[in-house]
Amino acid sequence: MKNKKNQELVEFEIGSKNVFNDLGFENAEEDLVKADLVIEIAKIIKNRHLTQAQAAKIIGVEQPRVSSLLSGYLDLFSIEMLMHFLVMLGRDIEIVVRPKRSRQRAHASVCILSRKVKAHQERQLLKRQVMEHK
Repeated sequence: MKNKKNQELVEFEIGSKNVFNDLGFENAEEDLVKADLVIEIAKIIKNRHLTQAQAAKIIGVEQPRVSSLLSGYLDLFSIEMLMHFLVMLGRDIEIVVRPKRSRQRAHASVCILSRKVKAHQERQLLKRQVMEHK
């Protein structure tokens, strides 16, 4: 299809927040959680300038496993294993269970907090607690 200026128009669909669901993957929600965890692991490895061999030593696996991880072979890793890798890389893991929001379907998600965001949230919580006690 072309517009008035003879430029080709691209057709597209607006997807959901889960590309795995949009593509019809069987375990789309789990795959999205795994992908988010792998992205965080990859960022840590990159920011620390670690080789795959160095990263493997830290998380307790062989280098080819790190290669598979960074190449996106999500089916080779459980969510629990990915969380363990993050702990080994010096990250705290916090699991929050809460009532679902509005009429949306309940879901699983990953929220990665930087130190600045975490510190800000802790200050906000402390302020609320102080206000409640007045």
